[in-house]
Amino acid sequence: MEQFKGQSRLPKFAVPKRYDIRLKPDLESCEFAGSVAIDLDIVGHTRFVVLNVADLSIHDGAVSFTNKNSSKVFQPSKVEIFKEDDILVLEFSVTLPIGLGVLAMEFDGILNDKMKGFYRSTYVQNGEKKNMAVTQFEPADARRCFPCWDEPACKATFKITLDVPAELVALSNMPVVEERVDGKLKTVSYQESPIMSTYLVAIVVGLFDFVEDHTSDGVKVRVYCEVGKARQGKFALHVAVKTLELYKEYFAVPYILPKLDMIAIPDFAAGAMENYGLVTYRETALLFDEQHSAASNKQRVATVVAHELAHQWFGNLVTMEWWTHLWLNEGFATWVSYLAADSLFPEWKIWTQFLDESTEGLRLDGLEESHPIEVEINHAGEIDEIFDAISYRKGASVIRMLQSYLGAECFQRSLASYIKRHAYSNAKTEDLWAALEEGSGEPVNNLMNSWTKQKGYPVVSVSIKDQKLEFEQSKFLSSGSHGNGQWIVPITLCCGSYDVRKNFLLEMKSETLDLKEFLGCSTAKDKLAGAGCGGTSDESNGISTWIKLNVDQTGFYRVKYDEVLAARLRYAIGNKYLSATDRFGILDDSFALCMARQQSLTTLLTLMGAYRDELEYTVLSNLIIISYKLARIVADAVPKLLDSIKQFFISLFQNSAERLGWQPKAGESHLDAMLRGEVLTALAVFGHDPTLDEGSRRFHAFLEDRNTTLLPPDLRKAAYVAVMQKVSASNRLGYEALLRVYRETELSQEKTRILSSLASCPDPNIILEELNFLLSSEVRSQDAVFGLAVSMEGRDTAWTWLKDNWEHISNTWGSGFLITRFVSTVVSPFSSFEKAKEVEEFFASRSKPSIARTLKQSIERVHINAKWVQSIQGEKDLPAAVKELALRKY
Repeated sequence: MEQFKGQSRLPKFAVPKRYDIRLKPDLESCEFAGSVAIDLDIVGHTRFVVLNVADLSIHDGAVSFTNKNSSKVFQPSKVEIFKEDDILVLEFSVTLPIGLGVLAMEFDGILNDKMKGFYRSTYVQNGEKKNMAVTQFEPADARRCFPCWDEPACKATFKITLDVPAELVALSNMPVVEERVDGKLKTVSYQESPIMSTYLVAIVVGLFDFVEDHTSDGVKVRVYCEVGKARQGKFALHVAVKTLELYKEYFAVPYILPKLDMIAIPDFAAGAMENYGLVTYRETALLFDEQHSAASNKQRVATVVAHELAHQWFGNLVTMEWWTHLWLNEGFATWVSYLAADSLFPEWKIWTQFLDESTEGLRLDGLEESHPIEVEINHAGEIDEIFDAISYRKGASVIRMLQSYLGAECFQRSLASYIKRHAYSNAKTEDLWAALEEGSGEPVNNLMNSWTKQKGYPVVSVSIKDQKLEFEQSKFLSSGSHGNGQWIVPITLCCGSYDVRKNFLLEMKSETLDLKEFLGCSTAKDKLAGAGCGGTSDESNGISTWIKLNVDQTGFYRVKYDEVLAARLRYAIGNKYLSATDRFGILDDSFALCMARQQSLTTLLTLMGAYRDELEYTVLSNLIIISYKLARIVADAVPKLLDSIKQFFISLFQNSAERLGWQPKAGESHLDAMLRGEVLTALAVFGHDPTLDEGSRRFHAFLEDRNTTLLPPDLRKAAYVAVMQKVSASNRLGYEALLRVYRETELSQEKTRILSSLASCPDPNIILEELNFLLSSEVRSQDAVFGLAVSMEGRDTAWTWLKDNWEHISNTWGSGFLITRFVSTVVSPFSSFEKAKEVEEFFASRSKPSIARTLKQSIERVHINAKWVQSIQGEKDLPAAVKELALRKY
């Protein structure tokens, strides 16, 4: 038996074909009993059966294997669970016969409080606290509910039967075929599922309301939620029906199940989970309250629903072979969710907002402690950490880059072919590339391997010399170090106009483009004649217009321009010659280059000044995020400049704040509604007195009347943050008032909004209270992470708190991926080598596989910040530049 210890994959001599599972959860004792009969195909000579089990008690006397041909029953001579590896080994005294048989066993388990496996979630019904039973099996927790081959390639069909209290709703992947009531219990049997992986099996038992609709081809769609919240499910229901119809056309394959249920779970670690036919969600990702939810909440519901429904094809119908290929599921579903949202809500300009996904991917992948999209997984304990911005956001970004390169129609045709070819089975990354290569005639495998098999991405440096553009690629690292790597980079560029553009593949380290040849046609010259460069003409080059690489930011790389080209782009930004996506890209690349010490802070701030009249939501949103980070780093580098730089940021955002005002306007866009809240929140954070006063005034009106029109949902975060800026140990009224609102609301979106606002307080004493509140029974475990991003002034307090409470935090959140948020959110904002060393020393004896990668990444970020601080301290012209920018009237 010892030979099976420490293996990352189960042996292949037995293959599951069908599971017949019966479960009886007790919602009062929070225990469950179960039995399973697994149809097995014994394909190799063996005396052992090895499968996954975790946290289950197996009834030794109730384990047997029956050969289907001879009906002979085999009892194991030894039954042993290896807890470290989550495996159950059954040893038989004779070699099992080749062919089909049935492995049967009985077991018991606990409905745990860890939000994984078969677990309990709590809700209040008529003033009484009650439990519901919920499953969350991805990535490797079906083994906590029933013994199984818990690997994505081990697909089988599932026949499920539940014994539950008669008054409760019991849901699973498939529709109910029979329900028999016997006194206080009922037995519910479900249709057998199509072939699928164990991580997609789902069961939910509790009290629920629902709303219902049907797709045009008859699929029944329901949204379930706590009793009394049904109306909050209507928006998600609308999105789901329309999205199923859209995907049926896009993938050229219908949704294969007869029903789709979506359900809001009060305690849920992830955002949502794509279980076949029974998709589970956090309440914030599924429910939308017309009166109390913000525009950003509405957008999140739409994109999350579209993401999970994409998985019904890309993940459920065609499944990754192993977790190395997780990105196939998550990257694709992230990308296609934007396709669906754009189709349903074109006024949201959602593809511009996709840049937020790309930026998060670029920021994580700029670390030396990043990982390739295709990452080797050697143990189940390592899987949680790769549900990150590389798998989701970089994955989505390289898919978008490839679609842009191949063309939308060719890409769609090839995807449909891929899904038909691999339906009901498993696929690897190479299978997707093969389908796209076949459909396009392009060398997709060769092109994409450089993006999925090596970590990181390039920065393409471009300079103009002798009427030629010179390109050079090198690995970008936020640390400023020089890394190794070479990519096949799809370059897009335009020159003075979006009508004058060129595409090519940068395959070498460096290449040159002759601008005279590129602009040789008279049409191009005519178009460029009026596209001036604002006095930055370089007559020696003979070319005097702006040039933009990575048009619309479809490529996953950064661009570094020489000074001449950068100056022309600043002029083009100020004169609105560039699209919103390109304005975003230039700003984001400049910030990254500054952070990597390849560009001065003075240069970045000068560029930011060109955005003084910016009106686009996505561009301004990124400008705000960058401003927060710069204020923090300047506070550490040159504290005496902090007031001046805050004043500069206030001047940047005042224009849009004045345009939007505090009061929503009739018929205004969804994007303006989101922008108003973000801009006013930024002004509050930077201490803009009129904003602080008005936010406070509106908050107090809200305290008097929760339905006041003075504080609609989109403005609440700004008002809450404004109130918290004036809270201190000697003036606690605002803090206490916000806690009261938190305790009175039943809306999850409102609770998380308040938690993040409380954390913005500049008083460390209040921050400590807020952090301790996160550990109280008043805050659901899933929500504690929303209160971790504390103010600059509260960083040291948060670190001391994390150390003091680490044992409790580790015990409470350590078995899931939320533990990584505690580490990254608290550690990453620091910017001194001493603090990095302190963090390393603290975790030297406390690290474990589930946080190892996150810890290394967080410490690397501290080192990057520390080097950046040193660099800023060396900028002699910075004080004068900041003061000049702060005093400039826009």
